[in-house]
Amino acid sequence: MTVLMNLDLQIQVLIDNAPQDGTTPKIMEAIAPVLKLVATQLQHSEYHILQTLDESWLLTTLSNRAQPEIQKNVIYAFGTLKDAADFQSVSDPEILAAAVPVTHILFQMLALDAVTSIVFFDTPGNLAAGTEVRRDELQTLIQTQLQHSQSVPRSYPSNLPPDIA
Repeated sequence: MTVLMNLDLQIQVLIDNAPQDGTTPKIMEAIAPVLKLVATQLQHSEYHILQTLDESWLLTTLSNRAQPEIQKNVIYAFGTLKDAADFQSVSDPEILAAAVPVTHILFQMLALDAVTSIVFFDTPGNLAAGTEVRRDELQTLIQTQLQHSQSVPRSYPSNLPPDIA
């Protein structure tokens, strides 16, 4: 199975699991190209996220060394289970690593107000270099996509000229 096909399946699961309120699945379909675009820039179709027993993702607060008052909250996503396990200096039975599809991570990040970004570690054994996906940049891409999808003309009766006979 190719990565793109896997991403399509992941997106379909998101759409299928969205509240069937007539709007949310359509929004999911509209933002799917953005989720796929960002996901294709990463190397894995799923990542391991450290989470607590109640399935809350582990948040790490980082401070700027030069300006400690500048902080950001990140979630780490590991390409391998071993990297996720190795990240914890002391094994904590309250913290588990869960495999999560990459598009689901990106979508979930949008709902996590406290998260500044997610750092994806793609290279096994290398926890020094990751790819940062910032929440605000992802939101901007999605807003642009939603505006574009809303500006596409549709053939609803409300789009018909008033003098049509």
